[in-house]
Amino acid sequence: MKKIVLTGGGTAGHVTPNFALVPHLQQAGWEIHYIGTHDGIERTLVGTQLPYYAISAGKFRRYFDLKNFSDPFRVLKGVFDAASILRKIRPQVVFSKGGFVTVPVTIAAWFLGIPVVLHESDLTPGLANRLSLPFAKRLCLTFPDSLNHVKEKAIVTGTPIRPELFQGSRERGLQFCKFSQNYPTLLIMGGSLGSAILNQTIRDNLRILVSQYQVIHLCGKGNLDPQIKNPRYCQLEYAQEELPDLFAAADFVISRAGANSIFELVALTKPNILVPLSRQASRGDQILNAESFARQGFSLVIQEEELTVDELLHQLTDLATNREKFVEAMRSSKIGDGTHNVLEIIEEAAR
Repeated sequence: MKKIVLTGGGTAGHVTPNFALVPHLQQAGWEIHYIGTHDGIERTLVGTQLPYYAISAGKFRRYFDLKNFSDPFRVLKGVFDAASILRKIRPQVVFSKGGFVTVPVTIAAWFLGIPVVLHESDLTPGLANRLSLPFAKRLCLTFPDSLNHVKEKAIVTGTPIRPELFQGSRERGLQFCKFSQNYPTLLIMGGSLGSAILNQTIRDNLRILVSQYQVIHLCGKGNLDPQIKNPRYCQLEYAQEELPDLFAAADFVISRAGANSIFELVALTKPNILVPLSRQASRGDQILNAESFARQGFSLVIQEEELTVDELLHQLTDLATNREKFVEAMRSSKIGDGTHNVLEIIEEAAR
């Protein structure tokens, strides 16, 4: 039986695209294993679905931190951890979705002569993928514009999208939130770790928002506010099995601009407003993602520094007024589900 190791972690965006591949890999006869960290979100998301192996990993920071002196040793230990695991599994290929856990796995696979396929969701490659690229066979890209930033070993495939997202029920989603059919529903997505500024803006202005919308708020792990009680407000740390139904229930979406999430919004033709993570808190990848989607007519954009309830309501009015224009732009887009393209690259690398 053919064997593959999936790896990726740190945020849900570095994990969930792997699950779009899993049913297709299983159908094609692959035995699937997963390598992640001991306590990352990937361990929670993978759960008991796949054999899971934990390794040591260090984070690559762009700012001063005392851990910058110790983490290289954690990465080195992670290489030995990963090499030991890979020797036991003996996979034909490793598929890496990014995040700092993937660097030691990629290096270990290279030492053992196992081909590695990387996937980059954002418009510009992240640090983990840039460090891993010399040790990889191919780099799958989501944005065609990414070829302006990296050409070596690169091919545009699109991003894998989970098939279950297309199977949601609006009725089930509204019932889950105890919402009515009579009001438009607004879905707020701050990413798996949550967004402090989105959470605060929504909650500080909840009375105004629920006068016009029913609000589903995915606020991130540990960010629930149990003191808020409102029949038109449903808050969840993170949505898993119910996510397709919540998407189906949503008339409009306000989201961070992580690539996996926004490509899912296009695939589902959900009119959306993007609030990208600022350059002060990131390398600016979400800003580039959002600008690309705005140029293509898929999204409206509010920069984090300009996020106020007045601006939010103004943009929501624009979104509702021009709803069909945004839906048609997404529907006619050439951006599609990249699952089968990625699977072809994996098969090619394994051969």
